[in-house]
Amino acid sequence: MVPDQCANRPADARASGSARTIFHLNRDLILKVEHSALSVERWALQVSSPESRPIIACYCATFLKPEMLHIYRQITALNRCVPTVIAQKREQTERYPFEPVRIVPKPATHFLRRFWFRELRDMPWQISDAELRALLRVFNTIDARLLHIYFGQIAVHLLPLIRAWKNPSIVSFHGADVTVDMNKPAYRQATRQMLEAVKLVLVRSESLQRAVADLGCDPEKIEIQRTGIPLEEFPFRERSFPENDEWRFVQAGRLIEKKGLPVTLRAFAIFLGKYPNATLTIAGEGPMLGELQKLARELRIERSVSFTGFISQEQLGQTYYRSHIFLHPSQTGHDGNQEGIPNSMLEAMASGLPVFATQHGGIPEAIENGVSGVLVPERDHEALARALLNAAADRVSLSQIARSGAEVVRKISTSARKRSDLKRFICGRSGRGDW
Repeated sequence: MVPDQCANRPADARASGSARTIFHLNRDLILKVEHSALSVERWALQVSSPESRPIIACYCATFLKPEMLHIYRQITALNRCVPTVIAQKREQTERYPFEPVRIVPKPATHFLRRFWFRELRDMPWQISDAELRALLRVFNTIDARLLHIYFGQIAVHLLPLIRAWKNPSIVSFHGADVTVDMNKPAYRQATRQMLEAVKLVLVRSESLQRAVADLGCDPEKIEIQRTGIPLEEFPFRERSFPENDEWRFVQAGRLIEKKGLPVTLRAFAIFLGKYPNATLTIAGEGPMLGELQKLARELRIERSVSFTGFISQEQLGQTYYRSHIFLHPSQTGHDGNQEGIPNSMLEAMASGLPVFATQHGGIPEAIENGVSGVLVPERDHEALARALLNAAADRVSLSQIARSGAEVVRKISTSARKRSDLKRFICGRSGRGDW
């Protein structure tokens, strides 16, 4: 938790420091948009003492869902700024301890308003005048200097706030928030209006950068912010691949369509035909659990597959080190949902697991096929099975891929850590929230 060290300053000193901070923030964020991808970092470095640290409003509708570890790490990494979380509701308090969190709950009429917009008018809902006034009161009370909104669709809901608030706002996109519902004209128009209103747009991969630009965002506003991994939590360990058939596979993530889990099961079933003592661990929660368990039974592989549910970072690390290969055959969902660069994949690579994934979203930006991982086409379980069988017959190449993959993640993470504290906060420091 980050204490508010501005609380005991005299009022005139706070006012003077606030004025200077506003000047620097507005000037440098505008310079960022017009001239340089590093101006936010320059602004952060201009904050010269703990007493002058600006307050950042971090808006996350729910603080926090179980899969949002990456957002928790971003916020708690701040040292040069004081984060205050603004949310509609709070969950997982023991898992994600943090203060201060200001709750601005949904009004009693929220359901009706959402139904009116989405079902009757087929357009994204936006906050009411009453919600806008409540949020502005909170921002004025905490004296926030910057608003960081997590997820693009949430920023669309907050468009009246972005327009009404006097200070800059930024939005970060993580994957599905770039593509879902964008085939609907009203949703694209509202998203375009939001992108025009914010000062800076942060994305996790080049594929998301292209997608945001395709929505009509000024390319000069978009900055790629790679996600670093806490290397100390996933140190590299050389694997000893089995000489017998006891191969251990793992996939970690939310059990949703874009993770390609049916492809994993079908490919594993083929592999199991040659290596009957192989096992597969699937770590995560999600709406597809029943469907996946049924598929495992239909494929007659249920005794070799373990569904662990959501597990802690420590448990996940232990699972990685017990395993030989990490699977992540991502695919574009029927609603357009795509990956950026999955954090669980980067964590696995850092730990020394060779990764077998797909030519999808931002994954090829982190994996060079045959060098730092293996990539196959989306939705092609036979291609994935062939790649796994070939790898089992060539353990030397598998070891080389593992080392190369870990080096890629080390470079990404080292680069992220060299940035300023505000830079790490905005870009995303680490985590597996987008498994």
